[in-house]
Amino acid sequence: MGEKIKIIECPRDAMQGLEKIIPTEIKSAYFNRLLSVGFHTLDFGSFVSHKLVPQMKDTTEVLDQIQKRNTNTRLLAIVANTRGAEMAIQFDKVYYLGFPLSLSATFQMRNTNKTIEEAMDTVKEIHRIGKEKGRVLVVYLSMGFGNPYGEDYSIKAVTSAVEVLSASGISVIALSDTIGTATPKLIHDVVAEQVSHFPDIEWGVHLHSRSGEEEDKILAALEAGCRRFDGAILGFGGCPMANDDLVGNIPTEQLVRIVKSKGFETGIDEAALNEALKMAQQIFH
Repeated sequence: MGEKIKIIECPRDAMQGLEKIIPTEIKSAYFNRLLSVGFHTLDFGSFVSHKLVPQMKDTTEVLDQIQKRNTNTRLLAIVANTRGAEMAIQFDKVYYLGFPLSLSATFQMRNTNKTIEEAMDTVKEIHRIGKEKGRVLVVYLSMGFGNPYGEDYSIKAVTSAVEVLSASGISVIALSDTIGTATPKLIHDVVAEQVSHFPDIEWGVHLHSRSGEEEDKILAALEAGCRRFDGAILGFGGCPMANDDLVGNIPTEQLVRIVKSKGFETGIDEAALNEALKMAQQIFH
């Protein structure tokens, strides 16, 4: 048996930028299909402004229709403030709270209407709120590999932000290539530096990528010590707050194939994954 890789499926990320609203019943049926695949976590929805992300306005209704009885997959909901966190923890099905913290002041303001300092305070408060109810906060360190705004970026800046997060008790961090421009070398160097300095943190990557670049990026993160990977079936998605030219997520089916080829275990039922792929083709095309 090889070392286990945690595969996080992100249909919320794949759906949130779509103009056509997916009906709640179809969305819920798709999520229930995904819960049979064997993913570690399902990033299914968000408790954020309906005006900013109208696709996710039915998250509460979707939760009512999600069947968690026969799956070990954990549910993750994105929140942008303490109000969202308070809403999310009302649902026993939600285990992870995800918060987008950015190294870019411009993107932090665009994404959560906060300065970086305000966002860091919010992280600490959400962590407290979640911990009291047995929930775990996942911090997505967005623009973790650079930004398109001309703002300063360095690996040292990543480490400095993580030092604050670590001191605040954050135990899961996903380094995020929000605009899909990171090179494999940069991915390797950033991940390796953080894994080395903060071995007690569970490190993940949330990579966006243009077609043809995915494998090198995945392998770079693997070699640097990352064992938690986000993906989205068929590679749809991207952050609508980042750029008009959305770059898709790493396709989950490709991610699973690559990590398995390197001898890692994923816990994925490939027959169930193929059924989910068929359903996704109907939803996204």
